[in-house]
Amino acid sequence: MTGLKVAAGVFALLVAMLLAQMLFAPQQQPAPAMTHGMPWQIEHPGPGQSRVFGLTLGGGAAGTLADALRLSKEAPTLALLTPQDAPAALEAYFESVSLGALTGKLVLSIAAAPGELESMRGNAAKTDHLETGIRKYVLHEADRQRAERLPLAAIAFIPSARLDEAVILDRFGMPAERIRQGETLEHFLYPAQGLDIVLDSKGKEVLQYVAPAEFARLRAPLGK
Repeated sequence: MTGLKVAAGVFALLVAMLLAQMLFAPQQQPAPAMTHGMPWQIEHPGPGQSRVFGLTLGGGAAGTLADALRLSKEAPTLALLTPQDAPAALEAYFESVSLGALTGKLVLSIAAAPGELESMRGNAAKTDHLETGIRKYVLHEADRQRAERLPLAAIAFIPSARLDEAVILDRFGMPAERIRQGETLEHFLYPAQGLDIVLDSKGKEVLQYVAPAEFARLRAPLGK
């Protein structure tokens, strides 16, 4: 889907800009029974698909922003973002969500065709220029309602407390690949799950989910 490629262009860039503390901590005692819907509980409803937090990625039955509204009592910030050096992206940002015992921030990338994005930009109720150089377009109410029904392209979860290597391996298992990026970042890649866990020694960690069939979108920018 063209919209998936467009929405993916700045997904990693945008979630990397979010600062959060993590809630995961090493277990000193045997871990309690895990509640359905935890970040490490990823289902596969169909070939090339995944489901996490009750939201499906990939295929004709992909989840929508409307499906995600149950995860928080607060309405998300929904906007069209246009970075200077990347394609436009339609994203919803939840400042706080609760997933069982876990809390954190949630960013949803919404799939939309280029023509839809251009129409939303033209109809925008407000435009802000962020310090990062990104232009943020606040959607017209009719476009907001439309966006709530479009399929999700990707999910990013930023837990409220720190995440470390021991917890990643305990909860998610051994990754298929580990890639260091710069001095502080390390990616734990799980292609069968459609998951990239970005561990940052300075505290900017994020869990990025896509449909397994779309995993190349997360892997390709990391190079060889």
